[in-house]
Amino acid sequence: MYGLVEVDITTATRLLAGHDPPGSLTAFVVASVARAAAAHPAVHAYRNWRGQLVTHRHVDVGTMVEISTPHGPFALPHLLRDADIRDVPDLTAELRRVKRDPSASSSGRWLERAGPAATRIPGVIPAMYAVMARSVAARQRIGTVAVTAVGMFAGGGGFGITPLSLYSLEVIVGGMSQRPRVIDGQVTVRDILDLTVAIDHNVVDGAPAARFTAEFRELLESAAVMSPSSVA
Repeated sequence: MYGLVEVDITTATRLLAGHDPPGSLTAFVVASVARAAAAHPAVHAYRNWRGQLVTHRHVDVGTMVEISTPHGPFALPHLLRDADIRDVPDLTAELRRVKRDPSASSSGRWLERAGPAATRIPGVIPAMYAVMARSVAARQRIGTVAVTAVGMFAGGGGFGITPLSLYSLEVIVGGMSQRPRVIDGQVTVRDILDLTVAIDHNVVDGAPAARFTAEFRELLESAAVMSPSSVA
């Protein structure tokens, strides 16, 4: 299931800019989706080798960090653990630390040691994906929710559609632009973010998916995760 969602993040952009240093929009989205997924655990459940549904208490979010390499920019997968109980400045600091030093991420260390060899062995990468799709131990290492942020690389609004992945829940952060909205009966210019919410319908029913998306939108538009009291 795919949902194309327009979200008014005017309050959030003001609060993020007010931090020193400014907060990361990706970290804000990660914190918000993690809080909503924790409240609706069905959306990041998955099936193990026996076909049983597996849920996790906390929400580990996998995202991508663009790093510099001798061969050019590279999108490094990184896992933000327990994102549902962490604040935005903490998540921002971790993302920026990994960008400065990829070895701060376990995937960065794996890439240095085993990445070149693994990509030369036929069938290794597809086999790894097949194992990770059903293995509880693997999910504890790669996370249960994915957030992909591509909007900062292009100007204006826009949505992204991702193919099926290992995750039951994936959020693609598209472009942000200023658009007119009616607030208290008055037309005003607001910061609007385009998001694509992708949910595996083989695991999640429509009603739980809709309830999750409604809460996710509310968290984003209210910027509730920017409040100190939002951290459990």
